[in-house]
Amino acid sequence: MKARRSVRPLRWVAVREVRAEVPLLVCLAVLVALLTAVAAAGPGLLDRLAGRALASRLEQEQQVEPGVLFSARFEPADSADADAWASDLAEDLLPVTEVIANAAPDALNGGLVHDSTRVELPLLRTVAGAGEVGLGLVYASDAPGRGAYVEGRPPARSGKRVEIAVSTRTRDALKLRLGQELPLSPGALDKVQATAIVVGFFAADDADAKSGDADSTGSKGAEGTGGDAKSAGVAGGDRLWHEVPLLAGPSRFPPRSAAGLDWEARALVAPGTVTALQAQAGAVLTVTWGMRLDLDARTAARFAGERGQGELQRLLVRYPDDARSVFCGDIADFGGMFCEIGPHPASTLQHSTHLPDALTDFGRQWRQGRVVISFALASLLVVGLLAAAVTALLAVRRSLDAHRLKRARGASATGLALARALHTAPAVLLGLAVGIAAARSLPGPSPAYGQALLVAGLVWLLLPALTWHSLRDRSVRTGDGTGPFAAGRRLTAEAVVLLLAAAGVVALRTRGTAAEAGPDPLLAAVPALLGLATVAVLVRCYPLPVRILARFAARRRGVVALIALSRAAKEAPARALALLVLVVTLAGAVFGGFVAGTLAEGRREAAGWQVGADASYLGAHRSPAVAERLAQVRGVRETVSVRQLRVDPTSATSGSRYGIASLVGIDGARLRAAAPHSPAARALDAAGLTGPQTGTDIRVLATGARAGDRLTITLHGRKMPLRVVGPLPDDVLQDPALGPLRGTTPSRERLLLADNRALTAIGASDFEGSSLLLYGPHLDVQTLRSLVPRAGHDTAVGELRIRSEEQADATADGMISVLRDTHTTCTALAVLLALLALVLELLLSAEARGRTTAYLRTLGLGGRATTGLHLLQLLPMVVAAVAGGTALGLTLPALLGPALDLREFTGGPAAPTPHPDLLLTAALGAGLGTLVVVAVGVETWIGRRRGLGAVLRLGRNGD
Repeated sequence: MKARRSVRPLRWVAVREVRAEVPLLVCLAVLVALLTAVAAAGPGLLDRLAGRALASRLEQEQQVEPGVLFSARFEPADSADADAWASDLAEDLLPVTEVIANAAPDALNGGLVHDSTRVELPLLRTVAGAGEVGLGLVYASDAPGRGAYVEGRPPARSGKRVEIAVSTRTRDALKLRLGQELPLSPGALDKVQATAIVVGFFAADDADAKSGDADSTGSKGAEGTGGDAKSAGVAGGDRLWHEVPLLAGPSRFPPRSAAGLDWEARALVAPGTVTALQAQAGAVLTVTWGMRLDLDARTAARFAGERGQGELQRLLVRYPDDARSVFCGDIADFGGMFCEIGPHPASTLQHSTHLPDALTDFGRQWRQGRVVISFALASLLVVGLLAAAVTALLAVRRSLDAHRLKRARGASATGLALARALHTAPAVLLGLAVGIAAARSLPGPSPAYGQALLVAGLVWLLLPALTWHSLRDRSVRTGDGTGPFAAGRRLTAEAVVLLLAAAGVVALRTRGTAAEAGPDPLLAAVPALLGLATVAVLVRCYPLPVRILARFAARRRGVVALIALSRAAKEAPARALALLVLVVTLAGAVFGGFVAGTLAEGRREAAGWQVGADASYLGAHRSPAVAERLAQVRGVRETVSVRQLRVDPTSATSGSRYGIASLVGIDGARLRAAAPHSPAARALDAAGLTGPQTGTDIRVLATGARAGDRLTITLHGRKMPLRVVGPLPDDVLQDPALGPLRGTTPSRERLLLADNRALTAIGASDFEGSSLLLYGPHLDVQTLRSLVPRAGHDTAVGELRIRSEEQADATADGMISVLRDTHTTCTALAVLLALLALVLELLLSAEARGRTTAYLRTLGLGGRATTGLHLLQLLPMVVAAVAGGTALGLTLPALLGPALDLREFTGGPAAPTPHPDLLLTAALGAGLGTLVVVAVGVETWIGRRRGLGAVLRLGRNGD
């Protein structure tokens, strides 16, 4: 009976031991699952994020026009007696469309799809209710279907009369009505005499209109190939109006214009109308095919890496030659009509694309984006491993007495450590399985099993290693005391950490980031090394001011502040692990917020540099009529002309060369009125160059020259004298007014700045570039775009940049969104792990604080004083962590140097101005303080419920 009675208490002891192990096993399993999932999915995650950023960049680059454009010129049909109305141009274009679409590389997985086929006729003259109109006729395969028409119908494909359809805005502006007949007379298209009938009005702002209607101007054949239907709904809406804005609404000519017209507009026609009017005029027309690169997620991820980008560029370069060869053989384009489009003699295919340049820019930017993402992932892994270390320390501390008792009975430290490893192995294996399963559930390449096993092994070995370290013979002999060489070992460890951190930063700055796929090991190690170095400095530094405060507290009444600050200074080395967790977490969060804020503000600043004003028109000297019409658009308050000329001045006295320079002329007085804070306007005004011009010399401000220097430039054999009135201020080089020209012309070290009134002797055609800056808070963007479309394939009319559009593009950049989302997710997970580690660290040191509080309670310490004691004891560590983590996060971009060049994201004349996320930093600091306050409150409440006998034990001398 006695034996049976003794079994039951042993059974309950075993149950209690198992219960005590459950929280540890659960915590280990969760940590292993999270860390292995991050480690296993890391390389694939980088590829998926790169693919997402690439797909977004391609979509943004193709907002204004398809990525690849093919064009061919074609003449009227050969047969002289053929009925022009009987020809169906849409059916004639269909075989060529199929050739172009079928030539797309198979490696793109169907991502290169036909977007549109269009033919635009030159302007014809007509008379409407609102006056003389220059009317351009457009056939577009992606024209809106019947559902977009608010009145009437689309022009019919069958019939022998000219039918047109216009937008409701064109109807209202030109005062048109359904069924109205408009006489068409020769304009830019000669020898045409016809009558057009208005058969329908469509809503140009209806993005949901569907194309491909049987009676639409779009050809069913042209829209029925491959992936065309994929973009039909979108192309029938905003895309067509953006690329041909005069279809959405007309543009008014200025009064008494040289063209003799009051309005310019566009109208949709059927394909038969195109061939009929072409036959009348005997004109050569141009047909344009648009191909859009729309990659799915898997294909985009495959082409987002360094090798993938190179392969995609090779495919895009080879694709036009393949299409041209299939269409008409290997015929060089010498202007002849050696090919055929149905019955029409045609030229060979020409092409244009800006996608290779876009891929090059994306590659440079993504290399910097990988740095930010790798830092976020590395910080998350480091914080997770530190949380696992704190968990293992807590487990060792709680079982230390039992293990020492077993050691006294003859058990070995190695045996106890192995037993600990066996006990935790099931939880680690479970977490490993869950983490790998989570990584496998994500789309993309297979997980990195090796990295997952490595991380799981590290977490698993932490507890046995710490158990062995606490039970080895030296630890058993010295107990909780420090050995004779502890101070020397600490100094050696701190020196090694500082050297490794410095070596890591130098190596990263020298070598840069690795180009291969997957995380960069050096880049992943630098956050941990810098965190360790910061903690080593903090542990050495922050006890000094705490001890000074303790001395001041000793002169005051009360012992709470003195005891709390003294213990905080004494226990600083013991807080190193908690400090490391908080410093790495805060540094990663502040670094990510710093980068995100700098990129957001930098992109806006770069947009202002690229535009120069509220809007700017580049190439104004080539199209003065368009520039005049832009200046008269509603909302434009002031215009400023900026012109640039390449010169090679020589000294008028010694004949020595000054150096290749850019001579820039500005309307100084106008710029001063439009932008009073412009450095260029202030410099010209201060030098007196905006006043009346005296003499024949061109007065300039020059870089690298002194006031009074005389230079000479030669233009068309004629020498022009220049007189330097002063040095050019450095801030003028950063003036946004110069941005549009300096960003599109060759960069030169030397700059000469003059007022435009001094450059009247130089012809407009001699300038290498010019821009017209448009100022006004409420510009009529729609009218501006009707004059100069945003589509970039026709550069003859120049380029119009609008600040609001550029800033909207910068805000919608998918790469910035990827970086922001990744940083936010990693920061949130790291903060949760840091909170877990901090709570475990507080539990780890709670016993010592509880004993101190119990001693003081026996001496009459009250409840409020106890709370203040706990708070003051933890406050120095929190302040040091916030200061160190914030400082490290803000200095990381400077420490990385060439490895992180934020200018690659923004552009502009210089590196973007740093913009730390102060709100995020303050929120993290406040959250950390709140957590400590809550922890102190809970610990105080638990201490009040605990009896002194549960804390004070005879024979304990740890404190």
